[in-house]
Amino acid sequence: MTLTIWLTFLVAALFISLSPGAGAVNSMSSGLRYGVRKSLPTIAGQQFGYGAQIVLVGAGLGAIVASSTTALMVIKWIGVAYLVWLGIQKWREPPVEASRGDLAGFSKRQQFWNGALVNLTNPKATIFLIALFPQFLVADAPHGPQLATMGATLILVDILVMVGYAVLASQLFRFMTTPRRQKQMNRVFGTLFVTAAAALATFKRA
Repeated sequence: MTLTIWLTFLVAALFISLSPGAGAVNSMSSGLRYGVRKSLPTIAGQQFGYGAQIVLVGAGLGAIVASSTTALMVIKWIGVAYLVWLGIQKWREPPVEASRGDLAGFSKRQQFWNGALVNLTNPKATIFLIALFPQFLVADAPHGPQLATMGATLILVDILVMVGYAVLASQLFRFMTTPRRQKQMNRVFGTLFVTAAAALATFKRA
């Protein structure tokens, strides 16, 4: 992969991560509630899910999943149900103390797997990667190193963008000092999760 091709891919990866989606909503929701540092398990989980998708496609299994209507539908509706569940949980989430020193219910493991499931149950990522990778692969060069480079680029860019989303959301915390405002914000994020679920539910392969 030449530098020019990689730079083009880098720009594409940046736009992909910046585009609003379930991952961005999840990162912002976590950043608002827990702050940036305690949101890192959520972001790490999302990258685990994203990385699994990349490995799946790179190994050729993504094509099998993408070609199987049943497999794709099962993954799709699991993802829809999970996002709806996250939205309901966020809608019902009680306000927290104005200080982030001790947030009840904080679990690094739970946040990690919540983040992982958001990306693992998103079949659009599989379809997208199958469509994206061939556009940048050099046919007469070994594919393994190229796929590894693209996968690492996607994950590193997504980490930076998701941390940025968490930072942006965490800055809102100082305005969320009253239970009423926190409840309103929880309902906004809950609605966004359900909206993401609706978008996933309407996803159809070309």
